[in-house]
Amino acid sequence: MSITILTEEDIRQCVSLDQDVINEVAVGFSKLAAQQVTLPPILRVDVLENHGEVDVKTAYIHGLDSFAIKIAAGFYDNHLLGLPTGSGMMVLVSAETGRPLAVLLDNGYLTEVRTGAAGAIAAQHLAPEQVNTAGVIGSGMQARFQMRALKLVRDFQRLAVYGIVPEEVERYASEMGAELGVEIIQVDNPQELVQMSEVVVTTTPSHDPILQADWLHPGLHLTCMGSDSEDKQETHTDVFTRVDRVACDSKTQCFRLGELHHALEAGVISPDDEIIELGELTSGQKSGRSSDNEITICDLTGVGIQDTQIARLAYHRTTEKGLGFNIEA
Repeated sequence: MSITILTEEDIRQCVSLDQDVINEVAVGFSKLAAQQVTLPPILRVDVLENHGEVDVKTAYIHGLDSFAIKIAAGFYDNHLLGLPTGSGMMVLVSAETGRPLAVLLDNGYLTEVRTGAAGAIAAQHLAPEQVNTAGVIGSGMQARFQMRALKLVRDFQRLAVYGIVPEEVERYASEMGAELGVEIIQVDNPQELVQMSEVVVTTTPSHDPILQADWLHPGLHLTCMGSDSEDKQETHTDVFTRVDRVACDSKTQCFRLGELHHALEAGVISPDDEIIELGELTSGQKSGRSSDNEITICDLTGVGIQDTQIARLAYHRTTEKGLGFNIEA
């Protein structure tokens, strides 16, 4: 049996955060909304003594000839070792035989790209049409990808950033201002950032909620993507009492892991409330923002359909170019 091995360098040559990637991820969400997906729960291993976790995500989209199984790690003290926080790999499996087709040694790159794409989809449907100032809480890799993604769907001119590590914020400001061609504003507290922005994305692994209800203002859109385990939380639950429209990537998953999990536990929302899944937006089953004054929020926890879509895209693009190498196993 021949298996294709693809390195991060191979993949980066062929896959970047662009409109094609956003469209592919959107198709996956639409399939999920149409109940054409087999989506098992996330498997997570916590490594508490080293401030880390390893997640396994997968999804089979009915009718496709392959699907991905992803192993993704986040070790939050890695910066002390001079290593990136995230790492990972994906295995592309034949849906016809169950045999592995390829191993994508992307070091977490594809996860960054597909997560950014989900943020773009959320903003496309829920953010105000005119965005002058965007805000990002956090200064790591997703703070970069989320703003790259937002720029593809909303042409903002200013970017406010708040983070707790000053040297990382300085680096972020220097790099992203030049890359996106926007004015960077470094703010001293998250309240100031929220109040000056039309779109805010939270990108932290915080266990202590940051966003507060009395900071919100008409026309604001929030995307919260850092709460991907039961103990993470970026948003105070009372925020959900102030928003007009709530969306998420997967209700089942967000009720277990995300910001919605905490709001549900606090009794602020119920499973019977009107909560829109991204797939209902991408497929046209439901509408997004309905007025300039609405306050909207989207909870992203990362769904296996994103991994299958991005892995298949990477595999086809790289092999068409003759990249990677094969081993017999």
